[in-house]
Amino acid sequence: MATICVFCGAAAGQDPELMDLAKAVGQQIAEQGWTLLYGGGNTGLMGAVAEGTLAHQGEVIGIMPTLLVERERAHGQLTRLECVQDMATRKARLIELADAFVVLPGGMGTLDELFEVLTWYQLGLHQKYTYILNSKGFYDALLKQLSQQQQAGFVHGETLPLTSVDTPLALIQALEQKLKEA
Repeated sequence: MATICVFCGAAAGQDPELMDLAKAVGQQIAEQGWTLLYGGGNTGLMGAVAEGTLAHQGEVIGIMPTLLVERERAHGQLTRLECVQDMATRKARLIELADAFVVLPGGMGTLDELFEVLTWYQLGLHQKYTYILNSKGFYDALLKQLSQQQQAGFVHGETLPLTSVDTPLALIQALEQKLKEA
């Protein structure tokens, strides 16, 4: 059974469709028989992706620093919640446990997690793939920036371990294909 780490906002954002998108991703993860691994919160897109998985009898593992347990309100219904010392430990644990990474809309923390995963890949610390769910072009500017950095010689390798998709269905299909290859 694959463990899919989802990075996303602890806030809901301004577009209510994003909450539905996060729930749909969680549902798809559960329906595939995969485990959801995420930041452990019950608010925003983080809470929605967990709810989508739990509502369809999926397994959900949360990793949360103790300082955020109250601030982000740790989800009380998870299969397992690991409380860790700090954000660096959280990211290291998420990277360790995941088979693949999915990025939904989010803020600075989401970008921090994405760049940590890509950096560790570039350094050869893992060989796991990342998928951006670029709903409504949310990450278009970021993807353009990454391409520009690569073309300028600041991102190593011919391709990044990164695929951008537009829908939860396309995400699941891409994940299935990559997991079969692994």
